Amino acid sequence: MVLRAAIAYWAVVFALGFVLGTLRTLWLAPAIGVTAATIVELPIMLAASWWAAGWAVRRFAILTRGAALALGGLAFGLLMGAELALARLLISQSPRDWLGGFAALHAQLGLAAQIGFALMPWWRVRSGAISA
Repeated sequence: MVLRAAIAYWAVVFALGFVLGTLRTLWLAPAIGVTAATIVELPIMLAASWWAAGWAVRRFAILTRGAALALGGLAFGLLMGAELALARLLISQSPRDWLGGFAALHAQLGLAAQIGFALMPWWRVRSGAISA
């Protein structure tokens, strides 16, 4: 059940992130800068992660903190794999270059939010806040 929950959680958040990331990259970043555009996007993604984590733990009956951590960890792994795959396919970036990109402030902010995404299911189960 945890794997299914992780795939579902990842898919919902990744789909939104793909759309918002495209808008951020093509429209918002040229207008206000990459870091500012990332800062605009992050609260939306974290709110979506909060909602999707609550949905996933309810839908797949994730009741323990350990299962919620596993859900988040697996979803994070899927997210990083998808990010690397997109970097390779869309901009021919090597894994080394992809990792090196995390030196930039906007990428560090994004990574912090992605870690938040990974922890969100645990937070939802831990706090008992899975009704919203």
